[in-house]
Formats: sequence, C-alpha cells, structure tokens
Amino acid sequence: MKILITTECYRPIINGVVTSVVNLQSELEKNGHEVRILTLSPDAHSFEEDGVTYIGSVAALYPGVRTALRVHRRELRSLLDWKPDVVHSQCEFSTFRMARYIAGKLNVPIVHTYHTVYEDYTHYFSPSRTWGKAAVAWFSRNTLRHVQCVVAPTEKVHGLLTGYGVPGDIQIVPTGVDLDQFQAELPNERRSLLRKKLGLTEKDVVLVSVGRLAKEKNLEEILRFTSEYQAPGVKLLVVGDGPHRSSLERYAAALGLDDRIVFAGMVQPHEVADYYRLGDLFVSASNSETQGLTYIEAMASGLPVLCRRDDCLKDVVDTGVNGWQYESFEQFKEALSSVLSSRERLVEMGENARRKALGKYSSSAFAESAEQIYVRAIAAYRPIPSRLLLPAATKAAIK
Repeated sequence: MKILITTECYRPIINGVVTSVVNLQSELEKNGHEVRILTLSPDAHSFEEDGVTYIGSVAALYPGVRTALRVHRRELRSLLDWKPDVVHSQCEFSTFRMARYIAGKLNVPIVHTYHTVYEDYTHYFSPSRTWGKAAVAWFSRNTLRHVQCVVAPTEKVHGLLTGYGVPGDIQIVPTGVDLDQFQAELPNERRSLLRKKLGLTEKDVVLVSVGRLAKEKNLEEILRFTSEYQAPGVKLLVVGDGPHRSSLERYAAALGLDDRIVFAGMVQPHEVADYYRLGDLFVSASNSETQGLTYIEAMASGLPVLCRRDDCLKDVVDTGVNGWQYESFEQFKEALSSVLSSRERLVEMGENARRKALGKYSSSAFAESAEQIYVRAIAAYRPIPSRLLLPAATKAAIK
C-alpha cells in the first residue's frame, strides 16, 4: 500500500504530533508499505529530501507554528505521480488543504487523526471562551466532513467530536509509542554524569516534566505546588523548550525555586528516555492533551505519574496503582508524601506503570489498527459527485 502522511510539522521538531507520525511511518514501513511525508518547510523554500516533501511556509498566529499560503500545485506533482492509495492527514490547516487537493485529483480517501483540543488554545485568537468553543466546533465540522474516517486518540477526543456534531465514522485508536527506547536501563555512569551536569544529587527526589513549554500546559501550577510543598531534597526537572519558557523561569524565581528547579531545555530525541530515568515521578498539570504521549513514555520508563485529572487519562493512570490524578493541592501533597515515605511503594507503582504502557500502547499495535482503517476506507470510498468528470447537465442537476 502507498500511504501519504500530511502534517504541519515533522522532524527535527519534537511534539506529540511528530512523535505519532514518526512512529507510524516507521511501523508501516516495517510492514512493507511505502510511506511518504508531506510537511511544511522551516522557511519559504520548497524542496524534497529522503521521501519528505517540504512546502514553503511563513510564520502563523500561534508561537512556533507555520503555514503555507497556497496549495503549491506544482510542488505536489511528484506526489500525484506517485499515486498514493490513501492520504492520512494529521493537521487541519494548510497541509490538510493539500491533502484534499491530492485526494481529489486521485480519487482516494482521506483518513484524519484529530490531535489537538483547540478549545484550550482559543486564548490565542478570541477573548471569549464561549465564542472560541463555538468557532472550534464549526471549524471541526466543516473540516472533517471531507474525510472518510476520523481517528480519535482517546474517548475524550471522541466525545468532543461527537459534541461538535462531526459527521461520519470516528474510530478510537490510541497513538502508539516506540516503547523499546524507554525500557533499556540507564547505565550508572551515564546517570551520574547527567545528574551532576544538572546539579542533582543522588539523594534528591526528582519530579520530572517533559514537554513543550507553552501556556496551555499549565506548568505554573506544578511550580506553585512544588514551592508550597516544603520538603527537603525534592527538586523539579523541566525538560523541553517553548514560547513560555522565559515567563516560567521568572515565575520560578519569584516563588524562590532557584535551588529546587532545573530547566534542562530541549534535548535530542534519542536522549529523552535518559531524562525520564533521571526522575522518580512524572508530573503534569496540563488539561490540553488529546492523549498525552509523555505520560505513556514516562510510564514505559518505569515512572509513576502525578497529574491533574483529565478525561484523556481514563484507563491510563489508575490512582494508587501506577500513579495519581489530583484535583487540588491537598491531593497533590498527599500523593507526593506517600512517595517520600515509602521507596518500596514508589518502585512497585513504577513497575505497574511500565506494565500498563507495554501492554496497550506499542507503536506496532497502533500501525496495525491504522492499516485496518486504511483498508476499510479504501474499500468503502466513493468519490463525491463534485470530484467526478460529469456532463454539464448532470452537474447542474446535482446543484
């Protein structure tokens, strides 16, 4: 099967969408499929490299995001000549318009994964959350009516789309993670060197946060709770970068966390697993996740999870078993106290977390589910009348 994946961002960018695309591409190719990627260039220059078509782009509204101002038909000619059997779109904006163009020209179906809870991003374009939510619902309905099947990573996303009135087939398929890299043990020498580099001692209890530093991730809450939890030897390791980093650093300083927090910045993808294993507990206060791949990665690394309650974590984080979901500082404090009081319990919960991740969220299982959706989409697809070369009289009758 020839599969074209379209996405606004791709390597070397690190985020949940890119992780999902890279893992899916790798597993599909292992299974013998041909996969090409259509994405945006980091500048106005379009080019092709190693099976990836990069389309020239400009900066967009949201920090760090880019968009293409037109479809770029000439640059898409090689993909049309390649003739994919199915297009799997990952974003709803400029590359989705290109996905529609290619699918329409070739009369092939579009499968679309809905990755983002846009309601949590409305502060970037609307002062009114109510108006923003209505705009998101309209946009989602209008966009997804063009696809054969929608993939929702969790029940949370499925519920959102149903609530928006999105028509058609919506399948729940958890995004897979390349779990192998998170299972290998971190050599003691490497661990000691990293801890020393970051100013962490072997006695420190390390809370680790991994992800993009953006406003909607609500990391301020973790900083505030860490400052209010007055226990010696508890430090917060923040791994990642983003537009909100300078604001978070100022806030941490105002809270007096200078000697209890480490901003590690962006690390290379192949090093991320090592940074998880520097921690004792993974923490997050985000409610903007559709699935939260960092939770799965942390669990696969043997870390219990301490996070704000979120529908996307239903059947993922079981309080008291492989982590805790909190709704208040008191619950956060109680969970953290239990970690400090019993190292044995921490280790046990870490093993529970690892088993949960390995049993359900492998990238191979994800690819197998995607393959089945592609086969069904291709079999069920019927070109809409506007795509067919109909006689003028027939077109007029359809109108």
